[in-house]
Amino acid sequence: MNYILPGAPWLVAHRSMLCIDKPYKITLNNCDYVIWQNAKGEIYALENVCPHMQAPLSNGWICKEHNSITCPFHALEFDGKGRLIKDGEVKGEPIAKSLNLIIQDDLIWTYGNFEPRLPIPSLISEKTKGLSFLGIAGDTTIQAEFLQCIKVNYDFNHQNGVHHDTFRIKDNPVESFEKDGYYAKVVQTFLREDNTMQELFQNPSLMTFPKKIKNQLVYNFPSTTLFKAEVPLGEILQFFILYPETENQTRTFVLLYANWRNPIINVPGFGDLIKRSLLQSTAKIVEQDSKAVESLYPQQKPKIRLPKEEIMSYVEGLYHEW
Repeated sequence: MNYILPGAPWLVAHRSMLCIDKPYKITLNNCDYVIWQNAKGEIYALENVCPHMQAPLSNGWICKEHNSITCPFHALEFDGKGRLIKDGEVKGEPIAKSLNLIIQDDLIWTYGNFEPRLPIPSLISEKTKGLSFLGIAGDTTIQAEFLQCIKVNYDFNHQNGVHHDTFRIKDNPVESFEKDGYYAKVVQTFLREDNTMQELFQNPSLMTFPKKIKNQLVYNFPSTTLFKAEVPLGEILQFFILYPETENQTRTFVLLYANWRNPIINVPGFGDLIKRSLLQSTAKIVEQDSKAVESLYPQQKPKIRLPKEEIMSYVEGLYHEW
């Protein structure tokens, strides 16, 4: 089996994505897993296959009394370590394989049971101290290989193409590009045209965006891209997350945070309106990126080079040198 970047840390979920005592299925590197959270906030994960007749455990249910997951086929129960539970008692050694998780605050990381090759990045926890968590947006599967998806996140030339119709970006000059191993940083400015009244009505968050937006892009290879924008209301932080489901499928979602500085955000109803609109706008960004990647023809050697495109060569090099 061809594993993608074995030993890399993958952020597979935020705690808010898990309902209490409900199975949550993920796919990572060609293997399905089921994750669940109990009322105490404890989180467990097993391979999503019953060791009896290979039924998907995610189709089953959580037994609150035993803190176990129940197979939907024969109602067999397994605890978070994969041990069979019978008559309320643990029986023998684990027979269902567990997935090792690393929980940091509300972030759920895993190495997919491979030996770690990189530490869990601290980018999210460091950049979000004291900020408001707005929610999750764009949780979807992209029908494309992981390398193509990550290259889009590192491609800061695509903004005025893929996202032009939404944000009316006419240019996005790059001021600086720094790289240090698996970490990189870009400082960039968006120059926007005016939105129509219809566009503003459909997407009220556009009213908070000036015609010139100062941005930072911070990268922790391979899973995390931070997009931080300065707007009149304060700072908006979007963490674009990627992990490989299969060789040809990539999972993505975005964690959205804000550092509001303008008191107008506290006007009753206004803050909720902006929050909903920002989440919708972020989901639209993910949709546009996904469609752009999925529509690409098989890769050939480029006959054109764009300014500051070396960051894509940089991330491609990291991927192939892994």
